[in-house]
Amino acid sequence: MLLFSKENIVNITGTTNEQARTIWVAQTLKKITAGSRILDAGAGERKFKPFCTHLNYIAQDFSRYDGKGDNAGLQTGTWDQSGLDIVSDITAIPEPDASFDAIMCIEVFEHLPDPLKALCEFSRLLRPQGYLILTAPFCSLTHFAPFHFATGFNSYFYSHHLELNGFTILEMQRNGNYFEYLAQELRRLPFIAERYAVDGPSSNNEIAALNILLEMLGRFSQKDIGSSELLAYGYHVFAMKR
Repeated sequence: MLLFSKENIVNITGTTNEQARTIWVAQTLKKITAGSRILDAGAGERKFKPFCTHLNYIAQDFSRYDGKGDNAGLQTGTWDQSGLDIVSDITAIPEPDASFDAIMCIEVFEHLPDPLKALCEFSRLLRPQGYLILTAPFCSLTHFAPFHFATGFNSYFYSHHLELNGFTILEMQRNGNYFEYLAQELRRLPFIAERYAVDGPSSNNEIAALNILLEMLGRFSQKDIGSSELLAYGYHVFAMKR
């Protein structure tokens, strides 16, 4: 949720998280050979199915989130999982060994009590030289509660655990940087203040101050030389099963 009305937004700093991820996933899916059998693990509402028209797409989820959860943190309100092909735990998917050519798991790992067990399951399900498309936050607010078990994952998580589970990383890309992340949360401030402090920006001066901070963060982001090693929206990982 953005902070300001459109007429008050001075730049796009802090708004590109989801867009950048979607573009990366769409481009990466094009690398998978037409006709390949792909598992969308933790598919939710199957957002990425439209990018899989050249593939044999299978959607899996545990189908227990209803959009409201326990009403804590950020919730979606509604959540439609009526189109799933497989309803199961992500760590015990009822498919044979080496039965998929590719697996994608997009923004799911923070919602798993045991993401390492899920990685092990992906390794089992993928054929040799099969592909894994994986994204997760580097840092995140409580969302989809009570199914939120980790705020995020650093690059060292992927480089360490993917290797142990038989994967070679072909690409690992940071999404955003320190300044973009701060801008994202600054844009969320009025909503958070209204919900948790029963308050919000109460004058034109306060709105102007927020815009000045956004402008400053945008300038820093344009000059960024590596702050994503400290903080970013998340990581995009493309790996191959050995």
